[in-house]
Amino acid sequence: MDMLFILHPGHSAFDFAGPAEVIRKAIDEGAPFRLRVAGPEPECPNTLGVVNRVDPLPETLADDTTVFLLGTEDEERDFSTPAARHIVDWLIAHLDLSHHRLVCICSGALLAGRAGLLDHRRCTTHHALTGMLADWAPCAQVLENRLFVEDGPVFTSAGIAGGVDLALAIVERFVGAPLATRVARRMVLYLRRTGGDPQLSPWLAHRNHLHPAVHKAQDLIARDPAADWPVTELAARVHVSPRHLSRLFRREAGVGIVDYQHGLRVELARQLLGQGLSVERAAEGAGFASARDLRRVWKRHAAGTPAQPAD
Repeated sequence: MDMLFILHPGHSAFDFAGPAEVIRKAIDEGAPFRLRVAGPEPECPNTLGVVNRVDPLPETLADDTTVFLLGTEDEERDFSTPAARHIVDWLIAHLDLSHHRLVCICSGALLAGRAGLLDHRRCTTHHALTGMLADWAPCAQVLENRLFVEDGPVFTSAGIAGGVDLALAIVERFVGAPLATRVARRMVLYLRRTGGDPQLSPWLAHRNHLHPAVHKAQDLIARDPAADWPVTELAARVHVSPRHLSRLFRREAGVGIVDYQHGLRVELARQLLGQGLSVERAAEGAGFASARDLRRVWKRHAAGTPAQPAD
């Protein structure tokens, strides 16, 4: 799966480096991605003055390619250049959203808007630029106060740090939460924010701390949330006493050990239900004693019901 970053002169250094580093680390962890960089000019300086030497914009795009567009600090100036117009023309000619995906980091959405790729789609951008995006893409539904928005094959994000959150979400979507978790931990990004919902992905929630024993305990639970994990066993595996681990877990992760595992089990059950399993089979596969037990815990951790999960 190609992950193609399109650079333009004046692109934000972090808009490129942050998401690209997420993709690179995902590749290191085994993701079947190929990181590519191209642009309308062979040399594209970024906002720090560092010159990136890139490949020409490709004449063809393989199916399943994900194209990343980046923001800048002066949209009126940088997106009115011949290089920016070249990117827009290339997008119109080569990007087919029935076969490709589009990821817009920050004001990169403006380029997509000019190419008509946001028409009739929900999208967002930096909070200071939502009005400009609405002007440039009058047929789009521009959402404010959103970290990132997914509408079919099109992903858009707010400020530059939101691009990292979006890149992690994309990794989680295509290669799974465990690998995305490993990438987040390597980047010391234990807290991964989601797009429009304040609720964190259960696989990455409660990781915004640096305590190694608690992270090890969370890793053990996340590796097999359906298993029984007595506090005594967890404590032995991370080399602290059970009482101390319980205190550490609540202090550092902000949640109790049982509640943490229940959140993962509910998410596992949700995935099993999405695969077509009955509520009873999903409950069993997620480690619950019964469907009734799943329903009881579900009320505390998720909206809707197991039979009718909320979107």
